[in-house]
This record gives sequence, C-alpha cells and structure tokens, in this order.
Amino acid sequence: MPAPSRIEQIAERVERLLVRHEEVQRTNALLQEQVNALTRERDALKSRLAAARTRLDALLEQLPPDPSQDVPTSSNNHHR
Repeated sequence: MPAPSRIEQIAERVERLLVRHEEVQRTNALLQEQVNALTRERDALKSRLAAARTRLDALLEQLPPDPSQDVPTSSNNHHR
C-alpha cells in the first residue's frame, strides 16, 4: 500500500480539525448554558438581597430609639 499522498494527508487533517471544531462548539454551547443559568441565579439572588435589605431597613425604622444613644442629663439631678 503506497504512502498517502500529500492531498490525502491534508484531507485527513482537515477532517480531524472539523471533528474537533464540532466538539469545541458543543462544549462552548454547554458552557454558555451554564453561564446563562448562573447569571439568572445571580440576578435572582441580587433581587432577593435587595428585597431583604428593604425589609430590614423598614424593620429598623420601626425600632424604638436606643436609650444608650441618648445624651445623659446632668448627674447633679440624681443626687439630693
């Protein structure tokens, strides 16, 4: 059997490259799906975080003032 011609070698190489290209395209499509899913998950978590912050801020506003933050009155008022 004679050695493959230069054209046949090139054709085989092109075929291998095409197969590899298709594999890379499939892998890229799967990775893109994962990126899209993670992007949606991130956006949902950001939205939940913003909603939680809003609820927390509303709850904090309902709390009575912290007495330890008040300015103390003169200590002479407490002594007789």
